[in-house]
Amino acid sequence: MELLPTIPSRTETLRAWKAQGGGVAAVLPIHYPRALLRAFGLLPVEVWGPPRVDPAPGAAHLQPYVCSIVGNALSFLLSGGLDGTDVIVVPHACDSLQGLGSLLLDFVRPRQPVFPFYLPRGRRESDLQFLTEEFRALYGKLAAATGRAPSEAELMESIRREEEADGLLTELHRRRRALPLTDIAFYRLVRAREYLPAEAFSALARAVLDAPPTDPRAGVPILLSGIVPEPMALLDAVAEMGGVVVADDLACCGRRLYPSGASPDPFRRMAERILNGPPDPTRGSPIAERLRHLVGMARETGARGVVFYDVKFCEPELFDLPLLRRGLQEAGLPSVHIEVDLNDPLSGQTLTRIEAFLEMVLTLPPPPSAAGEG
Repeated sequence: MELLPTIPSRTETLRAWKAQGGGVAAVLPIHYPRALLRAFGLLPVEVWGPPRVDPAPGAAHLQPYVCSIVGNALSFLLSGGLDGTDVIVVPHACDSLQGLGSLLLDFVRPRQPVFPFYLPRGRRESDLQFLTEEFRALYGKLAAATGRAPSEAELMESIRREEEADGLLTELHRRRRALPLTDIAFYRLVRAREYLPAEAFSALARAVLDAPPTDPRAGVPILLSGIVPEPMALLDAVAEMGGVVVADDLACCGRRLYPSGASPDPFRRMAERILNGPPDPTRGSPIAERLRHLVGMARETGARGVVFYDVKFCEPELFDLPLLRRGLQEAGLPSVHIEVDLNDPLSGQTLTRIEAFLEMVLTLPPPPSAAGEG
């Protein structure tokens, strides 16, 4: 039996938030300080493309090898899709996003103020200090744009609210196989974190976590990595083929299971949370660290193989892929790499490759810690 509370849509959420007098921040992927935006009364609403957008308006300003997340975001903006937002935040997660930030500052210039910021590519003390100062600078820009100046106490209250929501998000991932949800229902819930206020997401998460546990669903257990599972019909298709997603390393989901911070300084605490999250190529995480993380998740959850589901032309992902796949193979974990464009439907070729991969996994002996599972 599937139990999934009613999840408000993005449109419903924005309409209700604006009716309360709140502002909206359109945020490009991937890592950003949710708590800082909320302290200014801005609801972060993430822009992962979106899919099924006419790419032509953005294509006039971008190179043809820019990924469809960036291309669609620009097209969506130019076609009026972000008219209901008040600010645009562009983290420097990759060169394409940095280029988009420059376009919006210098050439396209939407009516909303645009706030790019940089993410360090390491976890050293200097990286933590750098990101802390980036958040301080972003505070100043938001204060100038909104006329507000949240106190440190207000910032800490906002941080604690986000930490609570992220703790529940982590618990959903940890207990995913015992939840009364199909894979697609699970991802509809966890991806609601992209736009719901933290307190609304927390209420939904608690409702699911409080439900009686169910027996794990049968199927070939896989780890899903990559960027974003679009179209979401992918998850139903995998289930129909006999697969079940037991672990997650997606940029939009599993790579953002941020731990709570420790610092009493709110800006440093927000930086700690992001830099102490799971390894991610957009933050410059070493390939060896990513490999250990993937193998560890697979061993813990019984995953028999890894599906890398990437958006075409994603350079941070593609750079790591050869060494990651070789290391996974040496650890007894086969993998398959799928590239998609957000504007394309789920193709027969993609489905055939995933189905063949699942069938191949069944012919292989399971890794030692997964023996007897699946």
